[in-house]
Amino acid sequence: MPGVRPFAAEHGRYRTSEGPFPTVDKKKAYAVRTYTPKPADVERQWHVIDATDVVLGRLASQVAILLRGKHKPIYAPHVDTGDFVIIVNADKIALSGKKLEQKKAYRHSGYPGGLRAVAYKDLLEKFPERAVEKAIKGMLPKTKLGRAQFGKVKVYAGPNHPHGAQQPVAFEIGQIAQ
Repeated sequence: MPGVRPFAAEHGRYRTSEGPFPTVDKKKAYAVRTYTPKPADVERQWHVIDATDVVLGRLASQVAILLRGKHKPIYAPHVDTGDFVIIVNADKIALSGKKLEQKKAYRHSGYPGGLRAVAYKDLLEKFPERAVEKAIKGMLPKTKLGRAQFGKVKVYAGPNHPHGAQQPVAFEIGQIAQ
């Protein structure tokens, strides 16, 4: 039939040096293969980030990149290739604009009418770790893999952390709040 594309199994799945629709000789043809990092290939580092005067969204986006492993050449979206991240001084985080007074953090109990809202000002006073964790969690995938990646972040309100044995490397966030 004129105008009908060649059968995909015969022509579309193989590439050769002869062009897009050659006569397929399966001995010369090759299939394009996707690289998948093996668990043994992944080397995890520990990073420590000082959150003093760093804008919350900028911090969360950088941490999400480190947790997912997107800074590594072996990154694959379906494999956990990310590093561990320690965040200290979460109580000194900065929010831009009027977010401190106007932005609210929501949670739901699961019951009808169970929606609860708290202003970020109150949240940062009582539980600064939760504010940082909530921002990071929102930038990770909502899947099993995302939950596993979120387990590699450790947030502390003060300057001390109990992970000195892992020898964490300092990670600088470029822009801080004015």
